[in-house]
Amino acid sequence: MKDFFKFTLATVTGIVISSVLLFFISILILVSMISSSESDTQVGKDSIMMLKLNGTLTERSQPNPFEDFLGDVPNSYGLDDILSSIQKAKENENIKGIYIEAGYLGCSPAAIEEMRNALLDFKESGKFIVAYADTYTQGLYYLSSVADKVLLNPKGMIEWQGLASAPVFFKGALEKLGIEMQIFRVGEYKSAIEMWTNTEMSEANREQINAYLADIWGKMKSDVAASRHLSAEELDGLADRMLMLHPAEESVKCGLADTLIYKNDVRGYLKKMAGIGEDDHLSVLGLKEMANVKKNVPKDKSGNIIAIYYAHGGIDDGGSGGIDSEKVIKDLRKLQKDEDVKAVVLRVNSPGGSAFGSEQIWYAVGELKKEKPVIVSMGEYAASGGYYISCNADTIVAEPTTLTGSIGIFGMVPNYKGLTDKLGVTFDVVKTNRYSDFGLVTRPMSNGEKELMQTYLNEGYDLFLTRCAEGRGMTKEQINDIAQGRVWSGATARELGLVDVLGGLDTALEIAIAKAGVETCTVMSYPAKENFLETLMKADAGNYIRARLLGGKAGEWYRQFSVLENVDEWDRIQARMPFELNIQ
Repeated sequence: MKDFFKFTLATVTGIVISSVLLFFISILILVSMISSSESDTQVGKDSIMMLKLNGTLTERSQPNPFEDFLGDVPNSYGLDDILSSIQKAKENENIKGIYIEAGYLGCSPAAIEEMRNALLDFKESGKFIVAYADTYTQGLYYLSSVADKVLLNPKGMIEWQGLASAPVFFKGALEKLGIEMQIFRVGEYKSAIEMWTNTEMSEANREQINAYLADIWGKMKSDVAASRHLSAEELDGLADRMLMLHPAEESVKCGLADTLIYKNDVRGYLKKMAGIGEDDHLSVLGLKEMANVKKNVPKDKSGNIIAIYYAHGGIDDGGSGGIDSEKVIKDLRKLQKDEDVKAVVLRVNSPGGSAFGSEQIWYAVGELKKEKPVIVSMGEYAASGGYYISCNADTIVAEPTTLTGSIGIFGMVPNYKGLTDKLGVTFDVVKTNRYSDFGLVTRPMSNGEKELMQTYLNEGYDLFLTRCAEGRGMTKEQINDIAQGRVWSGATARELGLVDVLGGLDTALEIAIAKAGVETCTVMSYPAKENFLETLMKADAGNYIRARLLGGKAGEWYRQFSVLENVDEWDRIQARMPFELNIQ
């Protein structure tokens, strides 16, 4: 018995000591991570910036407390960090060039175009850009084609095959489950609901997809043609040959690549480009290091601020993050009252969402515009509700490959009666008035309810047209002719009058500074980013891990079908573009 107590005491003591040690070690690791993320990077002589792309792209970077603990998971890059890093590399005399290591990047053509334009601007400094990949995805080849030298693994390949959109449809699956989606919409091209009601694209949807794919592909071809000294016709011919299934030598022969080289020899190649000896040290700075390089900008003493306000994600999507209309309204009101803020660039990257939330933000933008210029910079998409919150700005700027428009609304009410009948679950109701049980998802809607719902949508669409007409200085009839829920590329939207200027965030900033009439200013981003500790305290490990696992295994299907989880939390009326454009 005595030995038992001694063993138990020793075990408990060991556990306590181990726990205390683990706690302090965790604190040290946490402090180390925070301090390393905040320390300035010193750029040595003859350095190179490495743009290693293998993961997903977001509008803004945000510290991820789980990424370092979950092993080999895809990275998440912030477009803001990439653009800022390229600019700093251009301005820093110790950085000789940029090395692009192209893997896979989940992002839109518009985001790649914005990065590509930043790289073109970098080349004006006279510094070099070199790109390498084992296999170039089509999007990253479009980005890398801007390089002075495009390197390819001797056993690698270049995807260059044109664009396709292959949306998925769940109607058959819902029928098997006994779930009916009761749909209401205004707009012939409002295709967001088709995945639940169709087994294939409608003719109207096929027409709009053909149009914006042609616009995006045309822009990609013209840009690559200019960089690689090929014609658009030659690039179409190479796409039709499915060049990726030919030997790598063919990519060099056809002009898509310059040199075949193994990755092991790339460092030596870069040293030659940087003009340093084979035995000399080559300093390579990744995005994390570049994010902490101080920008060579003289400190502005005027006190003038040009604000960039980021609004990205779905609008008031239940439980899925994105744009919280209440928070956006409060933030815009603060910017409106801040006398130091001379103009606001509203950076919109949203497929839309709640029609009610969109209307509230539209009003807040109008109030802000009474006090100071408001310029919208559209990201990969600013469609439906995303366009709703943009249309009231003084000037709208979009990339040629931005997807915008989609002026239309829909409502979706699920009916689970078929499923509950299969499960043997029944419901009953007692009510005082005709429509007291409106919105129950355990029964189909009555004809009267459907008529009222459609009338409500018609009124909502009319209001949407009114807001767009007022903001763009057009008539409702003119807007209606190009609305109907149709998605347009940024280039076509400009021709139609939905967009004013083609360009990226830098273009929007130039316009904002000019309209503000200030000679010097400081550009500040809002809302403020969370620091590592704030992100850690708010993080939901369970949801993060589930999204990583299911998103990786089920891909696009998971992201689309997961919409059903929050459908009951939505506003009944949605101003939203198709859930997934699925361009590849």
